[in-house]
Amino acid sequence: MQSRWLDSDAKPFLDSDLLLRVYTSRLLGQDADLVLHGGGNTSVKSASKDIFGQSRETLYVKGSGWDLRTIEAEGFAPCDLDYLQQLAFLESMTDSQMMQQLRLSLLDPAAPTPSVEAILHAIIPFKFVDHTHTDAVVAVSNTADGESILRDIFGREVLILPYIMPGFVLAQQVFEQTRGLDWSSIKGIFLMHHGLFTFHDDARSSYENMIELVSGVEDYLDQKGILQQQAVATYSPDTEDMVLLATMRKQISALAGRAMLARMNTTEAATGFASLGGVADFASRGPITPDHTIHTKAVPAIVTTDPQADITDFATHYQAYFKRHNDGNLSCLDSAPRFAVWAEKGMLCFAQNHKRLQVVSDISEHTIKAIQWGEALGGWQVLPPEDLFAVEYWELEQAKLKKASTAPALEGKVALVTGAASGIGKACVEELMQSGACVLALDINPEIISLYENSQVLGLHCDVTDVPGVMASIEQGIGYFGGLDMLVSNAGSFSASQSLSEMSDENWQSSMAVNLDSHMKLMRCALPFLKQGLDPAIVIIASKNVPAPGPGAGAYSVAKAGLTQLARVAALELGEDGIRVNVLHPNAVFDTGVWDEETLATRAAHYGLSVEQYKQNNVLGKSVTSRDVAIMARIFVSPDTGSTTGAQVAVDGGNDRVI
Repeated sequence: MQSRWLDSDAKPFLDSDLLLRVYTSRLLGQDADLVLHGGGNTSVKSASKDIFGQSRETLYVKGSGWDLRTIEAEGFAPCDLDYLQQLAFLESMTDSQMMQQLRLSLLDPAAPTPSVEAILHAIIPFKFVDHTHTDAVVAVSNTADGESILRDIFGREVLILPYIMPGFVLAQQVFEQTRGLDWSSIKGIFLMHHGLFTFHDDARSSYENMIELVSGVEDYLDQKGILQQQAVATYSPDTEDMVLLATMRKQISALAGRAMLARMNTTEAATGFASLGGVADFASRGPITPDHTIHTKAVPAIVTTDPQADITDFATHYQAYFKRHNDGNLSCLDSAPRFAVWAEKGMLCFAQNHKRLQVVSDISEHTIKAIQWGEALGGWQVLPPEDLFAVEYWELEQAKLKKASTAPALEGKVALVTGAASGIGKACVEELMQSGACVLALDINPEIISLYENSQVLGLHCDVTDVPGVMASIEQGIGYFGGLDMLVSNAGSFSASQSLSEMSDENWQSSMAVNLDSHMKLMRCALPFLKQGLDPAIVIIASKNVPAPGPGAGAYSVAKAGLTQLARVAALELGEDGIRVNVLHPNAVFDTGVWDEETLATRAAHYGLSVEQYKQNNVLGKSVTSRDVAIMARIFVSPDTGSTTGAQVAVDGGNDRVI
């Protein structure tokens, strides 16, 4: 492991202790082998002035909810250092009481809640303190000879302590074990099954002590031929796999009591791990560190030839695990797995939203690497189940459950939107995303791939008239998000204006291919997955030209009328599968690619109106936007309209001919 410190990068941060703390914290956070998703914590002891101008000895410690990779100065909670140090002398304190005391120690009531390890940071007698859950170190400590290996590598330059839960009891342990210690004689503290602390009065030295100690462990693994030892294999999922994944996701959502996302990982590393002999045994022994149980539960599900039975088996064992360790005062979490080994195929991850899904995915990737290191060192050996349970059901985590905020209406749901790069399609993507959904965004415009910066959206370049391409795109989306619940079939084109007597075969057939045929083929490709969806719904974007056609638009009007009839048939056929199908008829939506300034001016002049008058030429006298259509689409795919199918709704500001 190499130091990321660069004098040129550090220069803007040298003006204050806190800014320097920000810089080196980010260096730690940039390395996933040290810190994952909000893990780890750092601090600096400095001085601050109160409102009276008096200097206060202050501990700036990472605040809850902040990520070291991107932390800012306001992400550090300023605490009364003396107050925190006095807390270490208390004989006992629950973690809930500790959190109250940490809030009381704050010198700024608007600051984030201090890290649960703030007291430990306070009693380490150095200006800068760094703490990580480094993969290599924890992998070694998860073996029978882990402690002796660490002693052989580092001798007396480190302190090695047995595992104890984070919080007040950990601070107490370090406080007692370091009484009379010559702190200058050690570079760090290894906490078995947990992580590593380093410290120094110089920010760079504290950070590089971390790099040095982790590198020492990595060098040991490298010398043993273990560091690069990771099984690899290849597997290409087929349509049947994707349908099974959607089926598992539906079952897991039922166990979780909420919509869940799923992801299939078939990288060579994931498939290699899933193909190892004995994987069901060592993968089920436990996580790299007990902290991960909060995100992933203690063990994965093992999925073989009967996925539904295997998931049911996991749920049964989880409930028994809870009963064994419950003291009678705990509320059982859901019994759904958070990740799984799919034998011979790869890894699966499950979570209630995309952010959490990424956390579980990253943790599982680091876990399978560490397990293989541990096995090669003599056997992966984690803490007893009661210790893992204690963290998963930590009183602080139970308290969070009681304060859980309301999730967005469509969180955990997956939508597919075609024609998603502009106009109504783009507005639908944004509306669904804001409601919490993950979206597969398809468009013939290749810019769709990078159009959406939000990771909730997977942009896919696809021509909706190309059936193999559509199927491949859907399956890619299923592998990424786990299923399909909502389809907004929007892609279309406005045909050149031609009377029937002038109609070219090319114009007619082109309109039918895009505005009718492609929707049927898209629906056909999506149905195996929608049938495994959660409150599944389809919204067809048709046109005002269906109830009120105009001359010269025959190719477009007839295709959209056929599309509406297709939707009516679909509503009749798919009702038994619980799939609702409804139709929207937009009109005069001028913020789409169909309309440019020249076209608008020409059409307005034709009616003797100004452009603004033309835009508002409807019963309500208002401009209709793509977002107006998107809002109606969102309403129709939501459970709020769960008793409505086969409906047709105009989104046109009120068109007198339609009315």
